Parts: sequence; structure tokens; C-alpha cells
Amino acid sequence: MHAMITGTLALAAGLALTLNSASADEVTDQLDAAKQAYEAGELRTAAETLNGAVEALRAQITAGLLTLFPPPLDGWVADEAQSQSGGLASMLTGTHLSRRYVREDNAEVTLTLMADSPMMPMLTMAISMPFIMQANEDLKSFSLKGERGMMEHTPGSQTYKVTLMVGNRLLVQGEGSGLTDAAPLELYLNALDLEAIQNALTD
Repeated sequence: MHAMITGTLALAAGLALTLNSASADEVTDQLDAAKQAYEAGELRTAAETLNGAVEALRAQITAGLLTLFPPPLDGWVADEAQSQSGGLASMLTGTHLSRRYVREDNAEVTLTLMADSPMMPMLTMAISMPFIMQANEDLKSFSLKGERGMMEHTPGSQTYKVTLMVGNRLLVQGEGSGLTDAAPLELYLNALDLEAIQNALTD
């Protein structure tokens, strides 16, 4: 048991070295405190402190993933990127990251990245069976950088939604509202580095 806990602390300490100095101080302080509590026989305190260090590491990993979103285009502003990974959200939707972009005329674009989403089989079926899209005049096939998906748009509306299947485990969604055409949405989608996103979310 002692060897296992000591090994866990050593592994977490190694991971902490990859963080920036401020965050690393936070993590290493908790690791030191956990080690001291363990050596003093305060096992519950050691476990709780070690869990705090792990959560800090996870927060740093999530912060890194949120940088996968592109900066706002000229004339647009962006909200802070959001993560719903972990907990119940992760059980229901897998890793779920999103960012919203707004233009002065109140046009909006929201990009969403989802790994291991339960929507993947549904999209795979729709793409592999073209008659499903043909039955709905609001749907049409869509491709981006060699990846396949579909666009949903009701004629006359200012809303566009693209769902793109990247590899076997990743979904990229883009939704725009208040748009006269799909061009802004497509610009944001094209700004995504799909290879980097796939490597980050599915490795």
C-alpha cells in the first residue's frame, strides 16, 4: 500500500512539472501536504489533499483544450470558452467544449467540440444513408477538410447549423443565428485545426 501511494504521489508530481510555475506551485504544495499527512498517518487528509491536486491538474488540462478554439474574426467578440467535461455531463455527452462568438449586429456563431458523443451513431447513419437527408429539404451534405457532415438550414431563416464527423469519435458542431448566409459560420469552422482537435480530444 505504501509503495502504491508513494508511486501515485510521484506520478502526480511528475505531471505537475508540465504546468506553468503558478499552477505548479499550487499542485506541488498539495502534493507535499498529502505526503506529510500520509507519513503522519492521517490517511483521510492525505487522500483529500491528493484529490485536490488531481483536480488542479485536470483544470489545467481543460484550460489547454479550450485553446483549441480560434480567436474571433474581425468585427466579432468572443465569450470565454466553456467546458462541460467530467461528472454527469461527461457520462451523457462525453467531453463537451464550446465557445460563442458575437458580432455588433447581434449575429452569433457557436462552435462545439464533442468527443465520444452519443450523437455519433446517428450522424454516421445519416451520412451513410443519403435518403435520410433527401427526405428533409432543410438538410444537405457538408464537407470540411475531407471530413463529412451535414448542414441544416430552413430557407428564409437566418439560422444555420453544421454537424461534422471527424474520425470515429469526434463531432464538431457550428451553429449560427442572425446570419444572411452561412459564410461567417464556415469561416469559423475553417479556422479550426481539426487534426489538433482530434489529437487532443481522442488520444
